[in-house]
Amino acid sequence: MAIQAHATAKYVRTSAQKAGLVLDLIRGRDVNQALATLRFARKGVARDIEKVLRSAIANAQQKEGFGGDVERLYVAACYANQGPSQKRIRPAPMGRAFRVVKRTAHLTVAVTERPSNIEAVPTSEGGSESTPKRPRGAKPKARPAAKKPAAKAAGKSGGKKKTAKA
Repeated sequence: MAIQAHATAKYVRTSAQKAGLVLDLIRGRDVNQALATLRFARKGVARDIEKVLRSAIANAQQKEGFGGDVERLYVAACYANQGPSQKRIRPAPMGRAFRVVKRTAHLTVAVTERPSNIEAVPTSEGGSESTPKRPRGAKPKARPAAKKPAAKAAGKSGGKKKTAKA
């Protein structure tokens, strides 16, 4: 059974939308690749996400049954939920006031251990259970053309007839 672990950082001072842009970069990658991506990302929230990812890796290492190979871990899921917003008032001209919303986000990163490559054992019941898949991007084989129905009687096309103007 694959080891699964997650970590969450709450009340991070960024918007969930901005954090989501960085999280999209690491989703589905190996943890070492994800850490390298976050290290060189040019967004401030990348440092916070890196801390959460390292915490998720540490959580996976503490789980019972972990093989000890961090190379097999990958980012299974990562998302940013919206946290509470702080509302502040900013003075504006002529006695007015503008509202400033300081958003927060809850960052969650889940890591999972990749399953080891196990060869499929052929069944003893003769014949293959699954048909071979075609390569990605290949077009399906052409089917024989079906016979078309006989044409309708001439003159009953149902369309408007064009008349020549003199």
